[in-house]
Amino acid sequence: MKQVIQIRCKNNKKTKKVAIGSTLSDVFSELNLEMPYGPIAAKVNNKVEGMNFRLYHNKDVEFLDMTSGSGSRCYTRTLFFVLSKAVHDLYPGSRVVIDIPVSNGYYVDLYIGRAVSLEDTERIRKRMQEIIDAKMPVRRFEVPTDEAVKMFEDKGDCAKAKLLRSSGALYTLYYQIDDYVDYYYGSLLTNTSKLYLFGLEKYFDGLLLRIPDLKNPGVLPEMTHQDKMFEIFKEHHRWQDIMGVRTIGDFNEMVSEGKATELINVSEALQEKKIARIADEIANRKGVKLILLAGPSSSGKTTTCKRLSIQLLANGIKPLQISLDDYFVDRHLTPKDENGEYDYESVYALNLKLINDQFNALFRGEEVELPKYNFQTGTSEKSGKKLKMADDNVLVVEGIHALNPVLTEQIPEGQKFRVYVSALTTILLDDHNYIPTTDNRLLRRIIRDYKYRGVNAQDSIHRWPSVRAGENKWIFPYQENADAVFNSAMLFELAVIKQQAEPLLEQVPENCEEYSEAYRLRKFLKYLRPIPNRDIPPTSLLREFLGGSSFKY
Repeated sequence: MKQVIQIRCKNNKKTKKVAIGSTLSDVFSELNLEMPYGPIAAKVNNKVEGMNFRLYHNKDVEFLDMTSGSGSRCYTRTLFFVLSKAVHDLYPGSRVVIDIPVSNGYYVDLYIGRAVSLEDTERIRKRMQEIIDAKMPVRRFEVPTDEAVKMFEDKGDCAKAKLLRSSGALYTLYYQIDDYVDYYYGSLLTNTSKLYLFGLEKYFDGLLLRIPDLKNPGVLPEMTHQDKMFEIFKEHHRWQDIMGVRTIGDFNEMVSEGKATELINVSEALQEKKIARIADEIANRKGVKLILLAGPSSSGKTTTCKRLSIQLLANGIKPLQISLDDYFVDRHLTPKDENGEYDYESVYALNLKLINDQFNALFRGEEVELPKYNFQTGTSEKSGKKLKMADDNVLVVEGIHALNPVLTEQIPEGQKFRVYVSALTTILLDDHNYIPTTDNRLLRRIIRDYKYRGVNAQDSIHRWPSVRAGENKWIFPYQENADAVFNSAMLFELAVIKQQAEPLLEQVPENCEEYSEAYRLRKFLKYLRPIPNRDIPPTSLLREFLGGSSFKY
């Protein structure tokens, strides 16, 4: 008689007995679940696993489709794998670098010994579709890490060999399609045929790989122009090339060689230089009276504001900071969201008329009394604080809506200068494993929430999807409006954040929904050699999250 185990399925709230050693694919087929865009992967006791994962004990299982972040990541990694194999098949000795999330896709650097043409793009797209149509199994192997390192060295993949050598892991998982092997730090689909939709376009000097839309997985999201964002990524890659640090493997080597302090100093200097250039640009542009600074959560807007203010002073310009939080309309006038709740994230939760009237009055040299919003009573009150601008003053306004044209539509364009701030992670794990910029910001937020707001990591992770939804609606559509883009991420920061983030992530209990995300972040942070924060200067943007800043917040 076959031994059986019990599986509690979260999707249909039913318990099912299955044979011991069954794969997640076996279990799904027995449950008769309907999932148009899945299953892609599953949470097993709140850890995300691929569908080839075998079950030997009683487990809680939740199957995931393309509308989940974990499912989408699994699909995307498999698409990276098929792209890399296609290029390998067509151009022996070539190199693929999955580089930048941009324009609702991923920018791919292609090194084939010459410029990439439209014909190359079509050939690669066609070969990818052939691999998908051939229904090739995606096989998973576990070997001692030193064997994996040698395999990738022999293959000429130095970035992967460096990463695995520095990981400290005893065993390593790798994947194989046909004769092509690769390494990915998360689960993959079990067969190439499960890739039902993708796009591949010629984009600048390389390619843009497009993936299904998270909200509507049956279509590809519309391509958006993000030329300024793209240029910032490329600028940071030029800096990384100067320092010889493109991947985490390179970074770990530098730390092992005792060069961490040098890396910190150069990174901080490059960031300060960029802020100084933005201040110079503002000073050289005649007639600027209003500096608008926006960016998503945990992008370091506040410290950027303070450092930019110092550089403006060095140019003989005296900044006056105004908080948009004081311009909320009375609570009963606040718009409501689809659930009937007050939507404080909406631009229309702000008194747009008062903002435009007061700012224009200040630019005319008049004195105004600033409002103050009473969050307890939900009413706008007079603050008693009066403000008047001199010729050498500029207003500095920071907030999520700062780049939205609606906010300052009655103010002449020539008087405005817009700055977009975000933490755009440019260092890669290796050539085929990029680091999501949102992970960097989420880790910053987890540390800051715990340190300054008394919020634990579980709650920070729980709130993150709604934070991201607000950003997608109110911030990202306007980022290309910026006159200057500032990247607040630094090459060394994840290695410093690691020490404060890991203990907080370990406190997230296994029996809660947020555990899978906490576990994923912990797993990712293990790749990095830690750096103590003692060498980080008190003016560093990172101090906004880690503590020890010389700025007052």
